[in-house]
Amino acid sequence: MVLASTPKVVLGCVAFVIFWVLAVFPSVPFLPVGRTAGSLLGAMLMVLFRVMTPEEAYAAIDLPILGLLFGTMVVSIFLERADMFQYLGSMLSWKSRGSKDLLFRVCLVSAVASALFTNDTTCVVLTEFILKVARQNNLPPQPFLLALASSSNIGSSATPIGNPQNLVIAVTSGISFGSFLFGIFPAMIVGVLTNVFILLCYFWKYLSVEKVRDQEAAAHELVVADDEVSSHRFTPARMSHASSVNGDADYMRSDSMTRAGVGDNLRSRSYNSEGDRDIQVAIRSLRASSMSQEMVEVSTVCDRGRDDGPRKVTRTTSHQRSVIIEDAPEKEAFPDKEKPQEEEEVKRKTWKVFVWKTAVYLTTLGMLIALLMGLNMSWSAITAALVLLALDFTDAQACLEKVSYSLLIFFCGMFITVDGFNRTGIPNALWELVEPHARIDSAKGIALLAVVILFLSNVASNVPTVLLLGTRVAASARAISPASEKKAWLILAFVSTVAGNLTLLGSAANLIVCEQARRAQFHGYNLTFWSHLRFGVPSTIIITAIGLLIVVSY
Repeated sequence: MVLASTPKVVLGCVAFVIFWVLAVFPSVPFLPVGRTAGSLLGAMLMVLFRVMTPEEAYAAIDLPILGLLFGTMVVSIFLERADMFQYLGSMLSWKSRGSKDLLFRVCLVSAVASALFTNDTTCVVLTEFILKVARQNNLPPQPFLLALASSSNIGSSATPIGNPQNLVIAVTSGISFGSFLFGIFPAMIVGVLTNVFILLCYFWKYLSVEKVRDQEAAAHELVVADDEVSSHRFTPARMSHASSVNGDADYMRSDSMTRAGVGDNLRSRSYNSEGDRDIQVAIRSLRASSMSQEMVEVSTVCDRGRDDGPRKVTRTTSHQRSVIIEDAPEKEAFPDKEKPQEEEEVKRKTWKVFVWKTAVYLTTLGMLIALLMGLNMSWSAITAALVLLALDFTDAQACLEKVSYSLLIFFCGMFITVDGFNRTGIPNALWELVEPHARIDSAKGIALLAVVILFLSNVASNVPTVLLLGTRVAASARAISPASEKKAWLILAFVSTVAGNLTLLGSAANLIVCEQARRAQFHGYNLTFWSHLRFGVPSTIIITAIGLLIVVSY
């Protein structure tokens, strides 16, 4: 392809560079507007500089990809509300046989979850839980955080709904969900097992250290209790106001209490009417709610003259607040005639929650079956999302507000910007230099193509890389045979996804794990760029090489 006119080439490159800088470094000092605004800015400049017309810009937006993204987001939100991720998290610590077994579980669970619910969502909801489990068992968090991030990226390569670049490849290539799955799934499984092996070799010494159980030292450390881990509620960042449906307590909890964090505190403030347990619970809730500088005095007044008399607990703080808790006799607090009504109400609400959760899981299963049957992926996901919204029997606005519309807008701007850059002719000119040496009919060509994909995925991000290389790699392979074209798309999908493990900046999932771990309260951990790089480089090279052998032989 001949290059466009010089002004169009120069201005198109300027617009694309601005988009690239803001996409890779969203908080640059001179323009800290973020990725979404950066993609819109790049798209606007492409039209403003007359690299493309407004009609061409609108035509560049791929609506099927946006529909598939929207549908999978809504389904993920309902699965989170139905405690799917809480059940996945429970699998990590259930009957664990040690640190190495826990590491294997983290890799396996995160890989499977990413293939079904996207890698970003998996990393958001599992990072804090994994940190708590590691701290509870006195284990170093680094190997488990690396296992989560790397396995999530590897696992997401298996399905078109695992990550955004796979969505683009599946829609653009027309490869069915089943063909995509069966083409990459074996490489994904071997990649996850290889990743476990590399992690064990790299951290064997740290994972083999026996836990020190010094009671005196443990008293001065912040250790996560068992009940805290088991009651951990997963809430993705983009679903920060989602309320999980978890039995009676959660079902009866109002949205305002959930958002304020009151719901979780109420569980630890439940008062009984039995002996000294009341005072202990009262003191514990008082400590949890008071500020660090408050002076707390607890005085207990018990009427010892009567065996059936009430118990009174008076609390006084520096803010002159007092709370008096009176435990009436059991007969007065819970009359016998009210017990059947309360039990019936609890059973009714528990059954309602069970039916709702079952409907969510069955709808999701139906979507996956439709995708495997080869039905239109976008409309299958949108249909599943609308069914879940209808089954919720509430105003859909609260749920739709949790959709990451910024990601959808980012994709719109990116489609326009990349299409405008393609119109300059520079990508085609560069590909013509590489294409004769990167054909997939030889081992040398496959290796060179993989290196190009790895490099561009970490420099320009994986989704723009797929948009720039996809049609060109497919056209080159089509000249060999139709089967080679499908193989080329699968190679692009696998390598561009695994390439995210090379550096900390190579994948959004890596950044999510890093930020979630750093901001975690009481048990935070700072995963540095270099600590990730030391593991990421050998892991990515080995897994890419092994995976290519399997994908090519498909």
